[in-house]
Amino acid sequence: MSLVVATTGHRPKSLPTGYDLVPLIALAKPWLAARNPNAVISGVALGWDTAVALAALELGIPVHAYIPFIGQADAWPAHSHAAYQQLLLRCESQKVVSPGGYEVWKMQARNEAMVDDCDMVLALWNGEKGGTGNCVRYAEKQGKTVENIWEIYDLDL
Repeated sequence: MSLVVATTGHRPKSLPTGYDLVPLIALAKPWLAARNPNAVISGVALGWDTAVALAALELGIPVHAYIPFIGQADAWPAHSHAAYQQLLLRCESQKVVSPGGYEVWKMQARNEAMVDDCDMVLALWNGEKGGTGNCVRYAEKQGKTVENIWEIYDLDL
């Protein structure tokens, strides 16, 4: 049976781990190993998206990057921008969801495309309003299973 997992979660500013991906990869890796998906769809944003993509790649699971618009990482810190470029090179495919530059709505368009193309969603969501919450609600409306690592492990990151 085929299983494609999309991911949604918080960015470093909303995580006590900040830019440190090591604890996030440690959360994602056993979850992925237990389910052994055929592929992971990542929005390749800073934080949880990147951590899940890296965990999947470490496990040999193909990653498909869903990029909201060209230039997603242009305003990121230099070290994050470089890591993003390296991650994209390791992805099985890259899909640019919306043409043109930055606009807020393009993040949700990317999230909806990821959900539409997956079987289930792996979230790291603390329950606050915002893009992650919007993605979770959209997935639930589409009848997709959402597993929220934050709740599963009762995280206090």
